[in-house]
Amino acid sequence: MSKVWFITGAARGMGAEIAKAALAAGNQVVATGRRVDVVTKALGTSENLFVTELDITREGQVKNAMEAAINRFGRIDVLVNNAAYGHLGVFEETSLDEVRAQYDTNVFGTMAVTQAVIPFMRKQRSGRIINISSAAGLKGVFGGSIYNSSKFAVEGFSQSIAEELAPFGVYVTVVSPGFFRTDFLDLSSVKYSKAGISDYSEALAEFRDFHDNRNHTQVGDPAKLAYVVLQLVQVEKPPVSFVAGTDAVDWAKSVVNQKKEQLDEWHALSISTDGTW
Repeated sequence: MSKVWFITGAARGMGAEIAKAALAAGNQVVATGRRVDVVTKALGTSENLFVTELDITREGQVKNAMEAAINRFGRIDVLVNNAAYGHLGVFEETSLDEVRAQYDTNVFGTMAVTQAVIPFMRKQRSGRIINISSAAGLKGVFGGSIYNSSKFAVEGFSQSIAEELAPFGVYVTVVSPGFFRTDFLDLSSVKYSKAGISDYSEALAEFRDFHDNRNHTQVGDPAKLAYVVLQLVQVEKPPVSFVAGTDAVDWAKSVVNQKKEQLDEWHALSISTDGTW
């Protein structure tokens, strides 16, 4: 049975691949992006495709895009919150305006689109919400204080609304990919804080080289991830948290092991806070 998909950030990368896969499977797709012409160039045209402008940081556009989607196809069965970007760099060198901009897109934009679609899905008593996070949302690292923390927020947000919406037949899955071969590490997508503090310069240069050297050589295939997302949407009881990619799986395992080691090491002190009353 075909479904109606609403996808943010569909002009390129994972969003475009998910839209292509959903269309190829016979679904109807609402593909959104800041520029309609760029999305159309990436996806072409068809009766099952509706392209509409959407900057997820603008609440008025969110409402208009959602209403336009409902008017066109009558319902929304699958929401894919994909629109995002990465702001990398040392926290001390990052302005609060840069922090707000990162959260406006990755967190508040994702929340705005999700909040707009929930009433329709709750009324239908069915729906799937796929929030594209990142393995970066599982562990903080040097240079990732802003981006990683925004994805931590997406992880926590997704897990929480999953419990709120499941009684209504609406299931939430947060997908945490590792490094995938998209434009994410291009300067057209990723942003860096302006370097200026010498104490960080050497470590920051190594951090940036690490990412620059992986640009367009990442192991993950976004087209394969798109078909994984299609499978997750069809599963009767989908996972709330899904990790994608061998590097992301290894990363997630290391996080779990580190947590366990710290819990074991500090167990006595941790439980010493219980009252005796």
